[in-house]
Amino acid sequence: MKSLRFYLLILLCGCNSDTSVQEVFTTDGVAIRGYDPVAYHTDGAPVAGSDAYTLEWRDATWKFATAENMAAFENNPEKYAPQFGGYCAYGVADDHKASTSPDAWTIVDGKLYLNYDKDVQALWKSKQSEFIETANRNWPEVKLQKY
Repeated sequence: MKSLRFYLLILLCGCNSDTSVQEVFTTDGVAIRGYDPVAYHTDGAPVAGSDAYTLEWRDATWKFATAENMAAFENNPEKYAPQFGGYCAYGVADDHKASTSPDAWTIVDGKLYLNYDKDVQALWKSKQSEFIETANRNWPEVKLQKY
């Protein structure tokens, strides 16, 4: 039987009770809380995806606001998918997986980075280049962690 402390930890860290290894941050199997990853690049803003435009990639369902965005992602998912599977970029730099908020995002050198929330995003931006470098080094091991 799991302790109360375990469940409190799960609630506080925003983790799923499913502790399987997931390369992509999902909520109920849907990547990045159902937001359209292409829209961050094309609209410069988080845009909720639609159930009408979905596809499967890396064991996750990705939603898109338009058929055009879905086609763009399907043709080049590496260009549009958030770095570190959509987990918090600061968290990965700190050697762990953390959930993300759709409105805490940045595009750097054409790559989408998501953060846990706006407070963490502000911290991440304070040393963004350093954190990106560290997260890139950490990701091969962090992506194998259970979430």
